[in-house]
Amino acid sequence: MMRVSSLLATFLVAATPACGQEASDPLAPLPTSAQTASPAIVVPATPQGAMGWTDYKQHLAARARAEGISQRTISAVLPSLDPNQRVIQLDRSQPGGSPGSSSIPPYAPYQRRHVTRDIIERGKAKARQWWDTLYRIEQQTGVDKDVILAIYGKETSYGRITGNFDLFEALGTLAWEGRRRQLFEDEFIAAMKLMDRGYTRGHLKGSWAGAAGKVQFMPSNILRLAADGDGDGFGDIWNSEPDAFASIANYLVDAGWQRGIDWGIAVRTPPGLDRRAIANPVEPTKCPAVYRRHSVWKTMREWRELGVTPVTTSFSDNVPLTLLEPDGPDGTAYLLTRNYRAILDYNCSNFYALTIGLVADAIER
Repeated sequence: MMRVSSLLATFLVAATPACGQEASDPLAPLPTSAQTASPAIVVPATPQGAMGWTDYKQHLAARARAEGISQRTISAVLPSLDPNQRVIQLDRSQPGGSPGSSSIPPYAPYQRRHVTRDIIERGKAKARQWWDTLYRIEQQTGVDKDVILAIYGKETSYGRITGNFDLFEALGTLAWEGRRRQLFEDEFIAAMKLMDRGYTRGHLKGSWAGAAGKVQFMPSNILRLAADGDGDGFGDIWNSEPDAFASIANYLVDAGWQRGIDWGIAVRTPPGLDRRAIANPVEPTKCPAVYRRHSVWKTMREWRELGVTPVTTSFSDNVPLTLLEPDGPDGTAYLLTRNYRAILDYNCSNFYALTIGLVADAIER
């Protein structure tokens, strides 16, 4: 879930728009997958700017001891730890959108840049290389193997771009100086717990915002959701592609993925569709600018009765679906399942989730 613009190719190390924000090419410091609850806090984080770096490290050491982290790990991490000025620069350079503007750009230009022949063909190559492993994980978890590959491609360009920042430097700097101290301090403590579990400092590299490995998990999610896909008993999301596949599947299952249901389908809407009648009257509490664009839930049968027709494939009559028109009333629309929302949990952006779905469909063909 951290795009660093200088590293961007067609697909790149993933970042997430700030929750509830849509953007044409979202750049933001925090993945949605980092927003899962961290372990219980014993020593609370301190207010931003309340102490110098040396005092803040002492605070981190006190909190680490209170949470049962070994003195060996504390001594290995904290005494020589310095703030990383590059992290501060990158954090401060993140765009916050256009002041006073509530307009949402169309999806089509983003789609042309990110649903490309290159990313699809490389996904197909990975599917051939790892067919048996991906098929086994799909059978075990119910998660579509092509969705797994699409996320892998989107997050790190199929493992090519994972970030080389020391996680302790990055997270410690963001916690001390940044805008969301509580969050990043929790993640710093989670990274220390990873060391106690046997991950080395060499493992704990990632993006400047703390997302790590081939799947770009934050440390708290590595603790919870890193999975063993190659049978060696260790979830190594940095060096093992099978572990990366299994971890992505594990994340989506945790987010509510339902076995045997696709993410969504492209549809055509009729000229006279009453969009006010299908608007969701409930204000979303999670990522409001993202979920506000989704209609009320209706079954496939009910959508057909309103004149909404599939472009190619369809769902069975009783599947509940919500409508999204990312390019407005005259563009391609999509009927989306609950599994689309599991993808949104990975990165809360309609542009991201649609791209994952479309790339997955293309890899499968």
